[in-house]
Amino acid sequence: MDKRQQLVVTAFDLFYRHGIHAVGINQILQVSGVAKKTLYHHFSSKEALVAAVVAYRDAAYLEWLNARLAEGEQTVTGLIHTLFMALDDWFNDRVEQLTTFHGCFFINTCGEYGEPGHEIHRLCARHKAAVVNMLADYLRRTGTAAPATSRLAQTLGLLKEGAIVQAHVQGEKRAAITAGELALRLAAD
Repeated sequence: MDKRQQLVVTAFDLFYRHGIHAVGINQILQVSGVAKKTLYHHFSSKEALVAAVVAYRDAAYLEWLNARLAEGEQTVTGLIHTLFMALDDWFNDRVEQLTTFHGCFFINTCGEYGEPGHEIHRLCARHKAAVVNMLADYLRRTGTAAPATSRLAQTLGLLKEGAIVQAHVQGEKRAAITAGELALRLAAD
């Protein structure tokens, strides 16, 4: 792993566990073992590092989710089942590549960058849109008609977000199972 990647991975781990504003540059440098000069060679500011961390998690999460959805049965019910079982695995720390569950990194980050016009906030919003677009793509593959595809993708995205928050904030580790059952009932209607 090169120094830039080492900084991004270390910063992600610290930001995800403790929060972005709670973690200082010196802590990232200490844990990563990288010199301050090297950090500023790669990133002009802490905010530039945060943007790189958001991009890193975005790529990792979308890659994981796409792989999981591709494994499932390519029907509407199969997609719903696969999505919420994947979330259940994540919430219950059975997904090594996503690390220990501390809620949604993008939701947590938006809590710290609350202004919708802020670049970090916009990067997080783009991630959320990419997830819904991915769900819509998988729904189209099932033969679901266009208006229903968009509506169902939005619904699944909303249920996914609610399950993440309930699992993190309330410690309800079965939230994905409950949301999946609700999604199946809604899709049947």
